[in-house]
Amino acid sequence: MADRPLSPHLSIWKWGPHMAVSILHRITGDGMALVGLAVLLWWLGALASGAEAYATFADWMTSPLGYVVLVGLSWAFFNHMTSGLRHFVLDIGAGYELDTNKAWSVASPLIGILLTAGFWALLLLR
Repeated sequence: MADRPLSPHLSIWKWGPHMAVSILHRITGDGMALVGLAVLLWWLGALASGAEAYATFADWMTSPLGYVVLVGLSWAFFNHMTSGLRHFVLDIGAGYELDTNKAWSVASPLIGILLTAGFWALLLLR
């Protein structure tokens, strides 16, 4: 009894997809808040500053680096949304069965990727 920790510690927990999805949920929320806010403020500033400033913003956002940022933000949004829906279901008391929890933990980021791909296909192919 003496070698067991008195309270749960990371060394006794086995990592699972539910833990990774929960951490990814926090990371995507922070990423959207920081990067998304920076892009939004840059866009609003360029919009208010005139055609030349807006052309500079548009050039940056339509460059390969800009597309990486925008695709990353949209992936963060869709991943955060699907993970948030998973957390919402857990908050109402459903989905705690181990198989159900693991299945939705694996499906959540995959659905986020599919939604991101569909969103960008819709934008780029119309």
